[in-house]
Amino acid sequence: GTIARFAGQFLRTLGAFFRKPGLGLLLLFLLFYRFAEAQLVKLSAPFLMDPAGAGGLGLSTQQVGFIYGTVGVIALTAGGILGGVLVAAHGLKRWLWPMVSAMNLPNAVYLALAFWTPSQASWIGAAVALEQFGYGFGFTAYLMYMIRIARGPHQTAHYALCTGFMALGMMLPGMFSGWLEEQLGYVMFFAWVLLATVPSYVVCA
Repeated sequence: GTIARFAGQFLRTLGAFFRKPGLGLLLLFLLFYRFAEAQLVKLSAPFLMDPAGAGGLGLSTQQVGFIYGTVGVIALTAGGILGGVLVAAHGLKRWLWPMVSAMNLPNAVYLALAFWTPSQASWIGAAVALEQFGYGFGFTAYLMYMIRIARGPHQTAHYALCTGFMALGMMLPGMFSGWLEEQLGYVMFFAWVLLATVPSYVVCA
């Protein structure tokens, strides 16, 4: 009895999610908005730590920890806060295009780092901070979109389903990013990441 009721409620909740109008486009947005970022994030730390002979920047574990764990987190948080304030003030529609651009265009700093391979940790930290700020700012649009999709009588469950598709959208591109970098090298891989931003703009359109 209890199990049957639970199963029935689960199936009704799931069915209500998959009957949402325009679901195909909604899911494409969830899967492809971060298509480029999902690949970048898998290779960013290895790139910073790999020796110069392998095309990396040769930073120590401590340096990478500080750049990502301190500088990057501060920049990410600042971008997210600014994004939240602006969406609350003007709405998501007004800020969607600036946000998707803020998330994708700063990925170019990794191409620049791979091309010039600077040795100064300050320059590398500034580049990572810029990328993380843009990611935090741009990710605000994604979160707000998930909230909009989830609206309705099963809001909590539908938001959880959205987070599942969000995880899938990060996992699938990340699965081949390491292999792709091995084939292309860091410079061409980060050039590919910039090209891979196109699906993000397509699903926003």
